[in-house]
Amino acid sequence: MNILNLSVVPTQRRAPEGGGAARREKAPEVVERRFPKPALLLSGIFFLVYLALSARRHAIHLTTGYDLGIFTQIAKSYSRFTAPYAPLKGTDYNALGDHFHPILAILGPVYRAFPSSYTLLVCQAALVALSVLPITRWAHEVRGRTFAYWTGISYGASWGIAELVQFDFHEVAFAVPLLAFSVCAAGREKWRAAVLWAIPLVLVKEDLGLTVAAVGAYVAWKGPRRTGILLALFGIVATALAMFVVLPSVNPLGEFAYWPPAEPEEKSLLVKAVATFWPPVKWLTLLMLVAPTGFLAVRSPLLVVMLPTLGWRFTSDFPNYWGMDFHYSAILMPVAFAAAVHAVASGRTITRRLLHAGVIGAVATAVTFFTSPFHELVLPRTWVASEHVRVTDEILGRIPDGATVAASNRLAAQLAYRTTVSEVCLFPRSFAPEEAPRWMVYDDADPSDPECATGTSLESSAPQVPGYRIVERRNGITLLERADAPAGRP
Repeated sequence: MNILNLSVVPTQRRAPEGGGAARREKAPEVVERRFPKPALLLSGIFFLVYLALSARRHAIHLTTGYDLGIFTQIAKSYSRFTAPYAPLKGTDYNALGDHFHPILAILGPVYRAFPSSYTLLVCQAALVALSVLPITRWAHEVRGRTFAYWTGISYGASWGIAELVQFDFHEVAFAVPLLAFSVCAAGREKWRAAVLWAIPLVLVKEDLGLTVAAVGAYVAWKGPRRTGILLALFGIVATALAMFVVLPSVNPLGEFAYWPPAEPEEKSLLVKAVATFWPPVKWLTLLMLVAPTGFLAVRSPLLVVMLPTLGWRFTSDFPNYWGMDFHYSAILMPVAFAAAVHAVASGRTITRRLLHAGVIGAVATAVTFFTSPFHELVLPRTWVASEHVRVTDEILGRIPDGATVAASNRLAAQLAYRTTVSEVCLFPRSFAPEEAPRWMVYDDADPSDPECATGTSLESSAPQVPGYRIVERRNGITLLERADAPAGRP
């Protein structure tokens, strides 16, 4: 039995002649052609899956100030029509000096209507689920319903998407649907749509201008050369302006914050080239980017769009960029699956090879599904708040809305939407005595930021902090209030 339904998609039925009847017949066909049922169904299901995972993680205190708290503060600032200040990054810190993500201003009106960190999680789930539509729709056009379901499920459940949804909120959630629509349009040789979907990527993050340039290179290669060259130049210039002009002008140190550190001695080009492909975790990442597609993706030139992101990640000295953790591979997943559909659409895949790819991809998706964050949805602890979480909520409830607070990483995520919260590890260096936060709260068991251990940052193994009095201490949660603040007043 052909599990991937290799028969061509049936042609649409002819509408019966006659005015009203013809129009009634035609309307459902237009909807079905633009939004096939597999695409709509899978997009809706994955929205619920993404939202359930991220919302429950926040409810049981597995989200962090770095990064959900920071992005909550950014959305709150935009909702008040101010620059995107993020106190968790530092006093009066403008987040546009950290990364270039003006597209986040879109969150301002939404956050103003629904002021909560959950608002960001809902938006992220919706954005990522939206990216399922173009990939599944294209697969449906190419090989029909069964191939569409296989592609949509494999993409929606892919490990790169799971890591993004699991790890708080990030601006690249906007890039995932934009890139999905762009590469699918490019693969279908709809060049204008490919360009228009790619252009807003420069507003998502500074490095994505290079991805726009890669889309432009593909358009120049396979489509209208002048249009592709102009798009590539636009992307390169946008990245250069963001990294060399905009970000340094806003950053407190007057520089781009993510340049690699200076090396004590200059390395040869050969050493640098070898380091790009070492250690082996980089090869594992490459393997797992295409394995869920049954390795169909390697047969499509659309993979060229991956090169800028893989380039800066693998040439970096920061180990977190090399592997499969965090959100760094999320924008690569739509490229991989669009490339897989493109390979099939181009007729480069014979029936037997397509069947083998289907089995390999299904196995890869199943394995990574139960090793990626999605497996948390079947764990009882995800759905039941522990005693530690309940006690923490009670203690945090004693902090009034609008207060200034210094909190440990996970607690900061719980407070960002209703207080002005900063990281407890910045205390007391970043505050003048008269500007010290009214409240301080930290969790001895918070493992999310080992470089910001409370004992080290507060320079005391005891819960008492100079200038503060203990209000409550239970289950390793310590709440303190400034000693000079009148008791019982916010």
